[in-house]
Amino acid sequence: MTTASLKYLCAYSPTIQSQVQQMLEQKTLAKYLLSKYPSCHQISNDKALRVYVNDIKNQYLKKSSPLSQVKFDDKIHIINNALGLHTYVSRVQGGKLKSKNELRIGALFKKSPEAFLQMIVVHELAHLKEKEHNKAFYKLCQHMLPDYHQLELDLRIYLTQLELVGDIYGD
Repeated sequence: MTTASLKYLCAYSPTIQSQVQQMLEQKTLAKYLLSKYPSCHQISNDKALRVYVNDIKNQYLKKSSPLSQVKFDDKIHIINNALGLHTYVSRVQGGKLKSKNELRIGALFKKSPEAFLQMIVVHELAHLKEKEHNKAFYKLCQHMLPDYHQLELDLRIYLTQLELVGDIYGD
């Protein structure tokens, strides 16, 4: 196994890639993840996800536009470099311009630690205010979730584990 197989970690330093590679070779990556994230969340349907997302949204982005739809989406594939999607659609209805914000989370995250789900939700909610992945976007993510960057790294390590070894949380 080479570091070329660490596609989710390619933007990280060679040191981090080497550490993950070593844990893979020693078969200790699952143990590392389970020590930090011992269990999965209990949000198993779209209704519960909507409540979860709106609670976070109302805490940090009260004045932003409402979300017309929040759901787990089994059509989102991490292969396409997407864990969740925020879509914004504007339509003319009568003489008015109506806009809709939708948030979709990859169905893969129905069975994941809550910290990873929260990180993805925060990321997609940040797009309500900041469309681009720029400094302001990441500053907003950190405002909503102070350990955002660590969770993003751990999520990428988790995705590496899923792809190369398998699920650590069983059925």
